[in-house]
Amino acid sequence: MFVMWQIRAGLVAYTLAERPELLAAALAIGGVGEEFPGHDLVARAFAVGSRLRDHWPRHTVVLVDEGDGGDGGDGVVARGCSVPLAVYGEDRPQLPDHGWDAALLWAVEDYLDGREPNVACALDIQVDQARRGAGLAGHTLAALKRATARVGLRELVCPLRPPDKAGEPFTPMAEYAARIRGDGLPEDRWLRVHVQAGARIVKVAPFAMVVVEALDRWRAWTGQPFDVSGPVAVRGGLAPVVCDLERDVGVYVEPNVWVRHRVGGPG
Repeated sequence: MFVMWQIRAGLVAYTLAERPELLAAALAIGGVGEEFPGHDLVARAFAVGSRLRDHWPRHTVVLVDEGDGGDGGDGVVARGCSVPLAVYGEDRPQLPDHGWDAALLWAVEDYLDGREPNVACALDIQVDQARRGAGLAGHTLAALKRATARVGLRELVCPLRPPDKAGEPFTPMAEYAARIRGDGLPEDRWLRVHVQAGARIVKVAPFAMVVVEALDRWRAWTGQPFDVSGPVAVRGGLAPVVCDLERDVGVYVEPNVWVRHRVGGPG
């Protein structure tokens, strides 16, 4: 019998360990919306297809609308992926400045070395385009926290990619993340979801994702000319791409924001 978490009437969450057949529908939900983030070398090496999910199925959650399976997607409306890793030891005293990339590398390194993890790191929360704005991202976060607790870990860390930051690519991330509303919550909506769920903002990860490619690739990805050397704002970018005409290269270094969630015991 499948183990499931009833989120609300008609909406349930599973891990891929319980429902591995949901993988294809979960991956089909898509990504952040722009092509270039998928060309980060670490992401391409370890997160393409089902590699991470095959190794750590108990760390991937899938939300299913039980009344909406007629399109062949099994009613899958959201997914969340995390990986286990070891942090806060002598060689890794804090969460890495290289954010998402470093977390992936550490998780793979720990897997190969047989090192015991003490946290889970959320790498990806995605909601079906047609269902965004209905609170499903927060439900997926809650499901990831529960999955983390069920494997015996007590902390879920997240290198957040605040989507609204794309409207201010030249604003330093530390300045952006520090903005607080009158009610004391973060101004950014995704940071706010995490803080409302009990997270503590730890620090900025200044080099969380790096994409280095020839300018023709950047032109194809963005539709922009890249005809002047210097920083170039691109759609979906949390920071500008640095264009170097002489070397025919564009360099994108994306900052993220680390948050920490304490989670409860197994349930």
